[in-house]
Amino acid sequence: MRGKYDSMHEQLANYIKEQIKVSEEELTTILSYFTPLKAKKNELLLTQGQTSQRSYFVGKGCLRIYFITEDGQDATRYFAFENMFATALMSFITAEPSEEFIQAVEATEMFYISHRDFYHLLDIIPQWEKFYRSYLEGAYVNNTRRLMSFITLEAVERYRQLLDQNPVIVKRLPNKMVASYLNISQETLSRLKSRV
Repeated sequence: MRGKYDSMHEQLANYIKEQIKVSEEELTTILSYFTPLKAKKNELLLTQGQTSQRSYFVGKGCLRIYFITEDGQDATRYFAFENMFATALMSFITAEPSEEFIQAVEATEMFYISHRDFYHLLDIIPQWEKFYRSYLEGAYVNNTRRLMSFITLEAVERYRQLLDQNPVIVKRLPNKMVASYLNISQETLSRLKSRV
């Protein structure tokens, strides 16, 4: 993994070291299971009905996880920017077909680890269990907060909260995707942007 992946390799190593304490040898072992991958803008890495077999770490770019509602609209669940992991977690855990799509919304450079290798690391590196726990806890908190915001907050409050907690979504992504993430129409989003 030489050349242009060096700095991204370091990015992943630093991310892992921030989450868990591992020896250099263990870190080298963990990194050996990650494979570099590039995706073009709008490329789909997973489509509905496939089983989620990979977890992705974004080095540069952005991945979006979304599903299609009964009335045919996109509903975005999650964006992963630099130094974030992304997977269709429910399918990854259950090995059942995914309800979700994973899309590169920008040209994206990343690493992925297969489902098999991810679980193999749980067997051979004790600290990887802690890494996985932290990953699951983060996903649970994020999803629960979002669900609560849909139930308890008006659109304008959800937009303000997004600007406060995750402004990169509004800055970097098209209105259509921001609206899909907030579960509002593009027209509503335009009105909110002019008001807030």
